[in-house]
Amino acid sequence: MVFFLTSLLDHAKHTYLSEKLRMSEPVDIKQIFSILPHRYPMILVDRVLDYTPFDCLTAIKNVTINENFFSGHFPENPIMPGVLMLEALAQASGLLAGLSQTPEENYGILHFFAGIDNAKFKHVVTPGDQLRLEVKILARKREFWRVHGEAYVGDKLACSADLLSAAKEIQK
Repeated sequence: MVFFLTSLLDHAKHTYLSEKLRMSEPVDIKQIFSILPHRYPMILVDRVLDYTPFDCLTAIKNVTINENFFSGHFPENPIMPGVLMLEALAQASGLLAGLSQTPEENYGILHFFAGIDNAKFKHVVTPGDQLRLEVKILARKREFWRVHGEAYVGDKLACSADLLSAAKEIQK
């Protein structure tokens, strides 16, 4: 009985905190840089629009002709490589992990790609598009996070995948 009540209280506290902590203000690039180690040309998230800690996050990537990958993919018909759409989703999931925990919990921790399942590419992404990145946590166990991600251009699904990351302590 005590275990049940403790579990119920933990669930109620988590639900309350999730609602209380739901962000409506965007997270800008300076805050993104404080969480992710990526920098130009590999930073693929421009802004976080909304998130709920330990649940989901929505972010955007503004795709411009100035992206360095367009010079070779493909010069006459520039298309964002699918692997970079997956990387953008992975960065969004790293942001969700970072925004879900305190700075102390995140200090010296990086989330590394550990796997990709069910990747599907449905729509090309070209210069001028805005890629909306949506990630949702499917499961967390110790240092492993499983996330489902979808990237949209407008209302069109560009790609989706299940991503696995592993949190590792690094030397700073």
